[in-house]
Amino acid sequence: MTTNSPANDSANKNTVRPPAVAGLFYPADPAQLHTDVQAYLHASHTSDTGLPPKAIIVPHAGYVYSGPVAASAYTQLLPARKRIQRVVLLGPSHRVPFHGLATSRADTFHTPLGDIPLDRTAINTLAELPQVQCLDTAHAEEHSLEVHLPFLQETIDNFQLVPLVVGDARPAEVAEVLEHLWGGEETLIVISSDLSHYHDYATAQRLDRDTSVAIEHLQAEIIHPENACGYAPVSGLLYLARARGLHARTVDLRNSGDTAGPRDRVVGYGAYVFH
Repeated sequence: MTTNSPANDSANKNTVRPPAVAGLFYPADPAQLHTDVQAYLHASHTSDTGLPPKAIIVPHAGYVYSGPVAASAYTQLLPARKRIQRVVLLGPSHRVPFHGLATSRADTFHTPLGDIPLDRTAINTLAELPQVQCLDTAHAEEHSLEVHLPFLQETIDNFQLVPLVVGDARPAEVAEVLEHLWGGEETLIVISSDLSHYHDYATAQRLDRDTSVAIEHLQAEIIHPENACGYAPVSGLLYLARARGLHARTVDLRNSGDTAGPRDRVVGYGAYVFH
């Protein structure tokens, strides 16, 4: 694992990563945040298979847009809320360009609902992988991981977090990291990604249906930046899921035109579970 020089990353000496988008993407008030997340979970109409997923793909927009879709996957975790002890969370970098995957020096990620401890032991084991570096600046203002933390806090009792922001990385590089952290029933993999961006409603529906078919068939080679902003972590998961014989299922597929936005320029949101 490579680390940044103090000149490049000197501002990040605190062991707590504070929330960057509370009050923007989701409520900053703890009571309101709890109420909203619980409302999304209770409104989810997904079927209960009785088998908690090993991995999920969930969207990362503001809650008013993607919260209902994300909740459809998070409700699947409730039967395993006491069993899951570690969450490996991957999302794309929106602000900081870099190669590979970025860990954080923080010991804790904070949300309005409280503190989430990082699994420093697991994170330190990534030092042997050349595609992993420590880059706190990639985490500082990144929303693709942060928006999932309150959902995780509301659906899992106690867990440690392994947060990884994904930059320019090949699917095989992401898959190698996921393989390294795969663990057993105690470990959940969460991949953060929206789908198509800024098409009209009908075009987005068609594109996102095709993407969902590719995800269900574990076709990593079909996922690209135009059909999923988190294409790198998504394709990495699909690459490994195919090798491990997992099965993927779409539990929700909508866009911002279905939730809280106009239909001339929409963003697609899908929720998927892997068993």
